[in-house]
Amino acid sequence: MTEHTLDAEQGRALLHQMLRIRRFEEKAAELYTQQKIRGFLHLYIGEEAVAVGAMAALDADDAVITTYREHGHALARGVPAGAIMAEMYGKANGCARGRGGSMHLFDVSRRFYGGYAIVSGGLPVAVGLALADKLQGKQRVTACFFGDGATDEGEFHESLNLASLWHLPVLFVCENNLYAMGTALSRHSADVELTHVPAAHGIVSEKVDGMDVLAVLRACSYAAEMVRSGAGPRFLELVTYRFRAHSMYDPERYRPKEEVAEWKKRDPIELWDRRLRAAQQWTDAQRQALEHDVAAEVDAAVRDAEQGPLEPEADLYRFVYTARSS
Repeated sequence: MTEHTLDAEQGRALLHQMLRIRRFEEKAAELYTQQKIRGFLHLYIGEEAVAVGAMAALDADDAVITTYREHGHALARGVPAGAIMAEMYGKANGCARGRGGSMHLFDVSRRFYGGYAIVSGGLPVAVGLALADKLQGKQRVTACFFGDGATDEGEFHESLNLASLWHLPVLFVCENNLYAMGTALSRHSADVELTHVPAAHGIVSEKVDGMDVLAVLRACSYAAEMVRSGAGPRFLELVTYRFRAHSMYDPERYRPKEEVAEWKKRDPIELWDRRLRAAQQWTDAQRQALEHDVAAEVDAAVRDAEQGPLEPEADLYRFVYTARSS
């Protein structure tokens, strides 16, 4: 693997991205309890290193496909916080005009092709995007994010098979947080070593510490470089952990509290904060200033959502049907 060195500014930028995701998600949970955000809400708290490290490894022209736990990916990809919050409010100034909500964020201008609520539903779409790029001779990567639960679905195996067969530029990124909703990996997968499956399809794979943002950045940078160079698809298993329940409706009776507490000791934000301090690249004053800036951004996002317009009733059927010319 190629070494990926960071200067102080780049290191602080990674911390900034992780912290803004954390504070955005905490605010989203607060707004959900106030019933300002409705429907389903799946928080990314604890998994920030995955989205931040991976997005930092991609080019602006690469495509991104995610799951329904995609707020962090969208923020790290550059989708404005206000557009994401407004989308969760169902407002017309949301990134999908309020039609997608929390689980279906979308921003074609950033080649962010959405969260998919159907488990593994994004994988075939990623294969299609990568096939289009290959047919057009474009050296781009399609990064497809999914959870460990998706590896049990038929679409997962079909997608890996086709990507390998057709030698497509897909970077498959499995965010293994050890639970498929409320089912532990060992209870839904006969082989808990998820990197074994891609090997059966002839795809090179690697297991990475998903709580270490630099490890994620290094692994994703190398994998994306190989995919872009024409080496075919790659598979990364990023082992991470969500600190909150599966969704806001989840009573979370399936995980021992001691297990959650142990994983919280490896909080990716605090781990990276300590590494920056150890390298004398970070201080208490800088952390306080960053917290202030992030809080201001989140507050502005809430204002955008609160003040945003609802889509007029006259537009109810827009984007639903396409008129066919006679």
